[in-house]
Amino acid sequence: MLKEFQEFISKGNVMDLAVGVIIGGAFGLIVSSLVGDIIMPLVGAAFGGFDFSNYFLPLSSAVTAESLEEARKQGAVFAYGAFITVIINFVILAWIIFIMVRSLNTLRRKLEREKPAAPPAPPPADVQLLTEIRDLLAARK
Repeated sequence: MLKEFQEFISKGNVMDLAVGVIIGGAFGLIVSSLVGDIIMPLVGAAFGGFDFSNYFLPLSSAVTAESLEEARKQGAVFAYGAFITVIINFVILAWIIFIMVRSLNTLRRKLEREKPAAPPAPPPADVQLLTEIRDLLAARK
């Protein structure tokens, strides 16, 4: 069983997947920072200086706080501002992945067009022999 596990882990696809997950996680953090630290403040400034991340609806009368962090300590809240931020985060990440896949597909198609055609395979020996006989007979005439 251990040997089977070693074979499974040592396959290239598993390692590629692991690298992809690690890079994807790091890339997700970059996009989260881009959205939270750059895009959302600009959107907030464009719409009058509000901060989406602090938009919430209290689901309990005990919640009287002004910030989402404090409101969560007081009780249940419907944090729709944080949800909007996550949706924007997802859309940006999906767009970047789409652009990357599209670019790779374009590059792959370009390389396929530039690839030289393989020379035709030589005919079997019996066909070559018959071709030579035909050519010799044609030359006799």
